[in-house]
Amino acid sequence: MSKTIITVVGKDTVGIIARVCTYLADNSINIEDISQTIVQGYFNMMMVVDMEKCEKHFIDVAEELEKLGNDIGVIIHAQKEEIFEKMHRF
Repeated sequence: MSKTIITVVGKDTVGIIARVCTYLADNSINIEDISQTIVQGYFNMMMVVDMEKCEKHFIDVAEELEKLGNDIGVIIHAQKEEIFEKMHRF
């Protein structure tokens, strides 16, 4: 399975979506669904992406996204869809 859940959380600043989406596009990662909101100056985004055409291993993408988040002042977390679903069962 190539679906991944990406979350981005932090203080809202200009360019968060652009930087994350540029990274994804540069790595052939397709955004299938996206939701974002800003509450009292705090940015929150959740994406479902398809990594099927990405040539990098999941762990490398997760680490690079975490570093990108550090660079832009937000927390970025990537999780494989099957792990996400098992963690959030009711």
